[in-house]
Amino acid sequence: MEPPVEHRIDPEIAETPVDSPRPSARTRPRGRGAFVWVLVVFMLGCIGAVIVFWLKQEPAPVPAAAPAPPPVAAVPEIRHPMPEAQGGAEPYKDARPLPALAVSDAAMQNTLADLFGAATFDKIFYPDQIVHRFVATIDNLPRKNVPSRYMPVKPAQGPLITVGRDDSMSISANNAARYASYVRVAEGIDAKKAVATYVYFYPLMQEDYRNLGYPKGYFNDRLIEAIDDMLAAPETPSTVALVQPKVLYQYADPDFEARSAGQKIMMRMGSENAAKVKAKLREIRRELVK
Repeated sequence: MEPPVEHRIDPEIAETPVDSPRPSARTRPRGRGAFVWVLVVFMLGCIGAVIVFWLKQEPAPVPAAAPAPPPVAAVPEIRHPMPEAQGGAEPYKDARPLPALAVSDAAMQNTLADLFGAATFDKIFYPDQIVHRFVATIDNLPRKNVPSRYMPVKPAQGPLITVGRDDSMSISANNAARYASYVRVAEGIDAKKAVATYVYFYPLMQEDYRNLGYPKGYFNDRLIEAIDDMLAAPETPSTVALVQPKVLYQYADPDFEARSAGQKIMMRMGSENAAKVKAKLREIRRELVK
């Protein structure tokens, strides 16, 4: 006996009357589901095209941030303007155009000979690199040492005079006489005339000071600083103890030994000489800060 045959019935066909002719595949209307699928495919295609187009677009360049301006270097404040800037300088008697720094020795020699006397100039001062020696020495006086090769004046005659030995060694009272000629020269300085000369030659000194490595420095400030440092030198007792660990002498008092080169010069010349030099330094300082 043969099994029964199953008949699959298409719902759309089942609703067609038996006597009605079946539409052909070409004339058969498409169902609603097919239309929906076409619409979905179309929309997906459009979305995909938009995505592809968007991905292919190069991002708009972000404008580069403007570089930050370099910090403005702080210009050191001038603490002590030149006297001429304040109207306090006495006019220089021979105000001719300044020579160039490199060839200024002849003018400086004549000026110092006029200021101190020709014999004193020859005895005390070095005749070469006068501006540079003066500037370098002033710059170093508040420091620990002043190289002798930069000094504008010749050293005091003879070695340091001492008394005693070993632990009882000290500066002799006779040592002050080695500085007597320098002190007499200092006392004889006309402060107004000296400052007028300084103001006249100041552009050369300022140029040399900047050449030392202070491109924004102001030499007059350094000069006032050096003067103030020397004025601050302590009063020395009648007996100043020394030690000699190697070749050079040192102060036995650690406070004295820690002092600047300028203050040690004041201490070595003796209290009486130092008092005279300090008086002249105060006089010159008053003219400089008018």
